[in-house]
Amino acid sequence: MSVEEFKRLSALGVATVYESAGRIGLIDIPLIQLLPGSRIAGPARTVRCAQDDNLMVHAVIEQIRPGEVLVLTMPEPAPVALIGELLVTQVKLKKAAGILVDAAIRDVEELKELGLPIWTRFIRAKGASKNKIGELNGIVSVGGIQIAPSDIIVLDADGGVCIKQDRVVEVLQASEARFEKEMIMRKKLESGEKSYDLHGLRDLIEKKVRKIEP
Repeated sequence: MSVEEFKRLSALGVATVYESAGRIGLIDIPLIQLLPGSRIAGPARTVRCAQDDNLMVHAVIEQIRPGEVLVLTMPEPAPVALIGELLVTQVKLKKAAGILVDAAIRDVEELKELGLPIWTRFIRAKGASKNKIGELNGIVSVGGIQIAPSDIIVLDADGGVCIKQDRVVEVLQASEARFEKEMIMRKKLESGEKSYDLHGLRDLIEKKVRKIEP
């Protein structure tokens, strides 16, 4: 995909992309969006750390390519900080699009100043060890979704969604179509029409009511 296509996916947003993908790929965990208003889309660079250890985060930094979304996980999500100011400084220099952390972050004020978009399950000061081997560029699980390297991650204020590589073109086209349809719907709603009627919900309810009436 091109940079422009990634920008378009991020602009369309998680909700639109998720619905257009057939409600598949939702990263269904509570996420804290560190920078309000941030939204990104890019290929995943995956890291599976050992439990409560961030050795592999240090190891992955030299592999990060511009525009990638760094995805940090452990065997079990826990409120242990896998990343803070010094690591994020390095990630930003590699021109990553952002970071998804299924664990904790710390140095929050400093991270906000750095300005790299980050989504995290927890914020905690508790630090990780640096002596256990994990895995780089393997399949990781976040919120019940299997994320493979180069799968496309979309993140915004609504959370995150993962799109498999072989579906990206299809989902982008469907998302564009949905966006156009919603633009038309928005104009009708702004003119005073009601979604109750535009979606045929009034007829649906009235038919159901008639069926249960004695």
